[in-house]
Amino acid sequence: MTMTSAEVVAVLGPADKTLVAEIIATGATQAELAEAFAWANNDEALMGEGRHLPTGRVAALVDLLRFDEEEPD
Repeated sequence: MTMTSAEVVAVLGPADKTLVAEIIATGATQAELAEAFAWANNDEALMGEGRHLPTGRVAALVDLLRFDEEEPD
């Protein structure tokens, strides 16, 4: 099931409308977004726990989240 804007914001907090739309367009679930958010914000800790690097939609979401962080305000 496709996420709603409210579900995206529930994971990310306040977010740019374009980013929210891009995330929804991936077809990812809220659980996949939550996992991607964790990777985007603390990948060293997750690798330290022995987790495998994200793949598929989670990896695509990580890329979106990291790209959004790099853009100037």
